[in-house]
Amino acid sequence: MNDHHAYCSDALPTADPEEAGLSAAGLARLTAVMQREVDSGRVPGISMLIARSGQVAYRRDIGALRPGGPALPDDAIFRIYSMTKPIVSVALMSLVEEGKLFITDPIAKFVPALADPQVGVERNGKLELVAAERAITIQDLLRHTSGLTYDFTGDSAVHRLYAEAQLRFRDLTNAEFVAEIAKLPLIDQPGASWNYSHSTDVLGRVVEIVSGETLGEFLHDRILAPLGMRDTGFFAPADKHERLAEPFVHDRDAGKPLIETRIAPRFESAGSGLISTMDDYARFALMLYAGGALGSIRILGRKTVAFMTADHLGPNVRIPPTTLLPPGHRFGLGFAVRREVGLAPTPGTPGEYFWGGLAGTAFWIAPKEELIALMMIQAPGQRDYFRQLFRNLVHAALSSFGEDE
Repeated sequence: MNDHHAYCSDALPTADPEEAGLSAAGLARLTAVMQREVDSGRVPGISMLIARSGQVAYRRDIGALRPGGPALPDDAIFRIYSMTKPIVSVALMSLVEEGKLFITDPIAKFVPALADPQVGVERNGKLELVAAERAITIQDLLRHTSGLTYDFTGDSAVHRLYAEAQLRFRDLTNAEFVAEIAKLPLIDQPGASWNYSHSTDVLGRVVEIVSGETLGEFLHDRILAPLGMRDTGFFAPADKHERLAEPFVHDRDAGKPLIETRIAPRFESAGSGLISTMDDYARFALMLYAGGALGSIRILGRKTVAFMTADHLGPNVRIPPTTLLPPGHRFGLGFAVRREVGLAPTPGTPGEYFWGGLAGTAFWIAPKEELIALMMIQAPGQRDYFRQLFRNLVHAALSSFGEDE
């Protein structure tokens, strides 16, 4: 796993900000506002990157690596939590491209324990179990319509069962994790509604079953090593510990412990387990932006990326009220997808796709604006605040570009 020769080592291409259609005043304001947030003690450090036309035109590291620690280095390692999901979704789709499975396949083909799921329905204050009307498919898992959920996304009877199961805090292997989740009822019928969930964790197990490798090995061999993402993985070995970013202790999300980053976990969570750096994730984003390839390294076909970043919910899938998927948005295969200019809380571009992580990390790719933006922070309790702030400031810094000129 430490074969550095396997990595693509080309430096990220860069461009002059003004020539890339970014205003000097807008970028200065972005830097100043984020410096203000650090100076006010809101967050230890913030790392930011903006690329246009596949070239990095803005890159800043502000503040400290951890509370009272050294300055934030350009190779700081962050817990990216749910920004793991797009990487695993790409890994799964690479197997589809090889003819190893279809997204229409029922999950029971790979995980028999999920063959006959039951749906939890609350009637008169009691939880009743009814049979699923159809099978859960791979596509359901990719777009979060499986009927699985997370304990923290609500307070229904099913959510409470998830909380009692303590799935995230038990020392389970990927296979054991999926076996445990199969014992819990679904929150809705497969395909009926969008529920953010452990679906991607189950996909990680499918990747293992289909590939015959552990999830970590498969991601390394197929995505991380080819793209040169040398600091991305499920834990940081000892020689990288001094580069791990940490939040303020009081900024833990609802008092929950953050994932352990210093030792190899038994559970390689496909939904939330990876750590990464700004440059590493930028390489992944640049690959997506370029239609599945970074330089001469192709990870996915162009049409597969277009397929993944299209709306896979359509008009009939119900979206419960949630800040995770704001108005004007739908969901593809591993990414949220913007449909409208309006309705959302921040500016954006129809066709852009994105996701974020529990500790506040965020990225989006807007093909029509030829824009990639990335923010790395460790501030779990403030993720919505910083994501909205970053989006507003980045969009305010866009000057004439492309068709606007």
